[in-house]
Amino acid sequence: MTTFHCSDPVTRRAGLEAAAAAAAAGELVVMPTDTVYGIGADAFNASAVRALLAAKGRGPDMPVPVLVGSWKTIEGLVLAVPPVATKLVEAFWPGGLSLVVEHAPSLTWDLGDAKGTVMVRMPLHPVALDLLRSVGPMAVSSANRSGQPPALTADEAVAQLGEQVSVYLDGGPAPIGVASTVVDVTGPIPVVLRQGAVSLDALREVAGSVRGIGE
Repeated sequence: MTTFHCSDPVTRRAGLEAAAAAAAAGELVVMPTDTVYGIGADAFNASAVRALLAAKGRGPDMPVPVLVGSWKTIEGLVLAVPPVATKLVEAFWPGGLSLVVEHAPSLTWDLGDAKGTVMVRMPLHPVALDLLRSVGPMAVSSANRSGQPPALTADEAVAQLGEQVSVYLDGGPAPIGVASTVVDVTGPIPVVLRQGAVSLDALREVAGSVRGIGE
């Protein structure tokens, strides 16, 4: 387990290289994002994703989201990008919006019991984006044990996950400090599954009809 403080350019570069190597080897890394810290693995390495779930103490019934380093990456991951998803991506990516879409059946990944869907987000954080552009799509969940508060700093992530993670990238406190808003765009009307960093009003300004939680 090694922590790299990314405020220093030299240490940041070394940390990104170490994190990319760890992900390629099927190991776990912790990265800063704009919302909360995330624990990540290569999205296409099923054993690494299982290790991620084990580190968090949860099962495959709660599938792991995927973070991407470019908004165009979504086109290669999904069966088709609904027009409303394109509007939301253009308005809120990179940022605190996660979209649940139908993933392409040809993809060889196992993120949990997702029933043919995947939750995708492009975070607004330079360290995360650099890592994602190096590694490719990563399975990333909040860096905490299941049932505990999401880590907002690298130290909080270390306290919860410890030696189960090979590399910690310390990018300072998470700027937003609130989990992403999750919107399901697989149906005719977008549905908010979790309210978070992006407000319902902001979503409706872009997408028109959006069903809120409990509506």
